[in-house]
Parts: sequence; C-alpha cells; structure tokens
Amino acid sequence: MLTKEIKGWIAACALAGVAILTGCASNPQATPNARYDLGATPTANASNNAAPMRPVKVLAVSAPRNLETDAFIYRLTYVDAQRTGSYSTSHWTMPPAQLFTQRLREALAARGPILSGADPVRAAPLLEVELTSFEQDFDAPQQSHGVVAARATLTQQGRVIGQRSFAAKANAPSSDAAGGARSLADASDDLIAQLSAWFAVQPLTAAQ
Repeated sequence: MLTKEIKGWIAACALAGVAILTGCASNPQATPNARYDLGATPTANASNNAAPMRPVKVLAVSAPRNLETDAFIYRLTYVDAQRTGSYSTSHWTMPPAQLFTQRLREALAARGPILSGADPVRAAPLLEVELTSFEQDFDAPQQSHGVVAARATLTQQGRVIGQRSFAAKANAPSSDAAGGARSLADASDDLIAQLSAWFAVQPLTAAQ
C-alpha cells in the first residue's frame, strides 16, 4: 500500500503537470512551428472607389539578406534599439520580400493590368521595389507595432520617371507573433496604398 507521503507526492506531481500543460496551451508563442502570411488582400472595397490604373510591369520585390529568409524579425527598442532578434517557434510561410511581392501585385491587379518583366509591352512602365524594413518593434513588453519600409523606382523605356521611399507602421493587437503578423499586414497595406497613389500621378506615356 502507498504511504500518505507517496500519495501526496504523486498528487503534487499531477497538479504540476496539469499546470504546465495549461500554460503551454494558453501561450500562443508556445505553438511549435507556427507559420504566418499576410492574409487575404483587402482590395475589393478600395478598388471600387479608385480610378483604373494603367498597365505596369511589377518586378519581384528585392530585399537585404536578413529579409531573404522566413525568419520573423522583432526589435526590443525599449532595451536596445540597434539589436534585432527572431522568434524561435514562429516563421513566415515565405521570405518577407516574396510575401510583399504577392501582396503588391494582388493590390495593383485590382486596379489595372499587371505585367511581368518578360511581357513584350516595351513602352509599359517598370516598377521596381526594394523592401528595406519588415519587423515587429516593441516599445514596451506589452506594446508593439509592425514597421514596413520600401523604396520604389519607376522607369519607362530606360528613363527614370520617379523614385521615392515609403514607410508605414501599425499597432499590434497582441504582444506576440500573431499580433505582429496582423500589424505587418496592416502596415503593408498602408504602404501599398501610398505607393499606388504615387504611381497614379506619375507622368507616363501611353503603353504600346
């Protein structure tokens, strides 16, 4: 027969195990191998009110080396603004530059024809975008926002029509990777809206 001491020890271990499992289940960051993308592109309502856009060739978005992997980057600005880290159990479904390329093309396609670099429309303008920042910044342990920055260059028939840098940020609804993914999707949409408005007023010639 088990003594009272042994029975008490077994009961304590069981309670501890339940507490550990409960804690893991309630912690979103504890989910192993969580994968995030930017969700559906919210272009339906916006495109109805926007003027049609002329055809444009949109190249794949380029990015520095740290944005060419699926790492989900964050920055604890309240600790060290010059140091970045990445979530160990949360990643993007593809590198941020590819996610942004997909988002950009879907948004622009809702307003006009999107061409690839190989399309034979020689006079069509060419849009090149370099993603320079795509991260979740923490201002405090429970307060963060997504930051997206990019530089766009528009050319036509070998002539630079315009170049501009864009930046956008959006507050995260929660202080974890899930909240960061939502905020980065919102910031991406904001930046793409800025870029679209800029493109719409550029002095382009008609495509042939």
